Amino acid sequence: MAKSNASPQDAPLPSTYEAAFQELEALVARLDAGQLPLDELLTQYQRGEALLQLCRTKLEAVEQQIRVLDNGEVRPWNGGTA
Repeated sequence: MAKSNASPQDAPLPSTYEAAFQELEALVARLDAGQLPLDELLTQYQRGEALLQLCRTKLEAVEQQIRVLDNGEVRPWNGGTA
């Protein structure tokens, strides 16, 4: 069977936060293991950057939608910090 020339960086990003986070965790584990060939290391790192940005964007969108009631006033959620 022929090997695909498409790199992981070219693969479409997951559509959900959970799927992106799971892929990012697996990618970080591969990077930490230090067993990737040098030419693949940069490609995987770039894929990780894209996944991280996707996760951040999705979290920010959810935070914008969540509001907390503070003394009867709706205020933006601050991520759980006081």
